[in-house]
This record gives sequence, structure tokens and C-alpha cells, in this order.
Amino acid sequence: MLTPAERDRYSRQLTLPELGVAGQERLRGANVLIVGAGGLGSPVALYLAAAGVGHIGIVDNDTVELSNLHRQILHATADVKREKVASARDAIARLNPAVRVTPHVLRLSGGNAASIIADYDLVVDGSDNYETRYAVNDACAELGTPWVYGSVERFSGQVSVFGAPNGPCYRCVYPEAPAPGSTASCEEIGVLGAVPGVIGSLQAVEALKWLAGIGHPLVGRLLQFDFKNGQSQSVAVERRGDCAACGNQRRSGMSPARAIATSMPPDVEPAELAALLQRADAPVLLDVREPWEWSVARIPAAELMPLGELQAGVTSLNRARPLIVYCHHGSRSGAAAEWLRAQGFQARNLLGGIDRWSRDVDPRVPRY
Repeated sequence: MLTPAERDRYSRQLTLPELGVAGQERLRGANVLIVGAGGLGSPVALYLAAAGVGHIGIVDNDTVELSNLHRQILHATADVKREKVASARDAIARLNPAVRVTPHVLRLSGGNAASIIADYDLVVDGSDNYETRYAVNDACAELGTPWVYGSVERFSGQVSVFGAPNGPCYRCVYPEAPAPGSTASCEEIGVLGAVPGVIGSLQAVEALKWLAGIGHPLVGRLLQFDFKNGQSQSVAVERRGDCAACGNQRRSGMSPARAIATSMPPDVEPAELAALLQRADAPVLLDVREPWEWSVARIPAAELMPLGELQAGVTSLNRARPLIVYCHHGSRSGAAAEWLRAQGFQARNLLGGIDRWSRDVDPRVPRY
């Protein structure tokens, strides 16, 4: 039963015949995992909390930066340098203290995604990189958990629901991640701050529809938006029988990302890397930043191979030697390491990149 306070708080939702008391109680009993507390995760978290979703988990290992604030509305100027999950938890508590928040201060990967997602009914992905997105998809396919997809760039975005029973998964549409450097990041090409606000709000709508059993979720449909020109389209997508993640002929009971991850931990802490570099069989240290970044700061003994040159330069790398890949904060190198593992390399990503290396291991390395 809803309390008098709950009836008052959610009164405008309760008047919807499609929702009513029964739907509100389903929201209160729901467990939703939000991957990323950034531009997409911000409106998702706020609207799910405002709607009365009882338990929200938030995965993010980053801290708030000033450059985040034009689009990441969970955070304020006073939160700069705080962990995003802590800032998000406080914002949700101010909005709706009845919502239970579970912070996961980590980077979701093929090695840990399934164990985290297993505790949730639905996943909403607000990540900004392919490594995390494929990890979410493959773990959800393995567990039978639906997830709400969203992505943005510049003035455009798209939304869908993957992993529903009999519906397609992300790999049905995009079987493999593009080679690192072949697509530009938000950091490189920019995004209008309100665009992730709109797409994240649409993700929240789809999540609430799914949880409350309302209407027709975007299963088998990919909504694409061009906000600059005021255009949108709905593209039909189908489940593929030969899909490596959800297809009928999957030769393994384990998803591709999970299969790769079982052979080695996908990430390495800076202190662990420092110890590895002292060994006689030290790994190859690969820097995938741009040449101007290399000129500002570098880790001794590293080799420079900018992300955009990785696909062409991969033939020069020794598959027999372990690789540790790093960039500025770990996002580009995470994608590079994931792609290299798919090519058969023993590749791991330096958590936090050279910035965290400077903070945790060698303060002589300049920060920028």
C-alpha cells in the first residue's frame, strides 16, 4: 500500500489510468542500474528517482570536472573533484529521500558486468564508450536482463530497448565495436548540453514504461534524432539468429566480452603497473594519446601509438608480450585494450590513465 505521503508526491502519476496505484507500487519495488552518471545518466537518475523507483544503482569510477557541468545536471560547481556516484547519491537524496541508492565506484567491464547486473531488473546505459556498451549488452544477453540504450553526439542522438524477450540485442545491430580511433569521441567533436538531456529523458520514459508495463517499449525499434534540423526517424531492427551474443546458434554459454575477460583482468591499477614495470618480463607500455599530449607528459618506457593509428600499426606489436595501454584518463585506452583483446593480444587498460599515474605513483609526471 502507498503511504499518504507517497500518494501526495506521485499524485500526478497516479491519475494516469495506465499507471495507477498498482503501477506505482511496481516502480517502488523496482531495481534499476544506471551505467554512467554523466550527460545521459543525469536525467535518467533524476527522473527515475522523481518517479519513485525504489532502488537505483549507479556505476561510475570518474570524478566531476568543470567541463562536465554544461550537460551533467546531477552535479554542481561545488561537486567538482568529487566522485560522481557520491554527487549523484546526494542529488537523488535531495530530490527523493525514499529512494535507496547503491553506488558502484568502478568501471564496468566484461569481467564484472554480469555479477553487478545480476542484482537488477533493468539497466539503463549512459556510458560514453564502446567497451562499456558491449559489456552491458553481452552481460544482459547472458542474464536475460533488458536494457535501455542511448547515445549522443553533437546535435543528434538515438534510443532503443535491447535484450527484451524475443527482441534484438545491441550486437544484432552492431555486431562488433569499431576499431579504436575510427570514430570521434564526444570530447573531440562536442555535444550541445541539452541533447543528452533530451535523450536521457527519453531513456527514463522507456525505463518507466518497461517497469510499469505501460504501452509499447522501443523493442525492435531504434529512434534517431537530428535536433539541429528538427528531424527524427524510427528504424526497425530485428533479432539475428546468428548473433554472437543472443543468437540461437551461440556456440558458447558465455558472451564474447566475458570470454575474453576470463583470461585476464581487463584493467590494471597504477600501483600494480609500477610493480610490473620492475620485473624482467615487464609488459609493453602503449600510449594511445595524441603527439601533443605525449610532448606534455609521458610514462617512461612507453611507446606512442595514437588511437587513430592503432588499427594500421597493430602489426608491429608482439602478440606474445602482455600490453598495458594508457591515455589521459582511461577512456580511450579502455576502448583500445578491448579492441586489442578481440584481436588476440594480452591487453589491459591503465585505470585512470596517466593522470592517475601522476597522482598515485609518480608526481614528477606533469598533469594537464
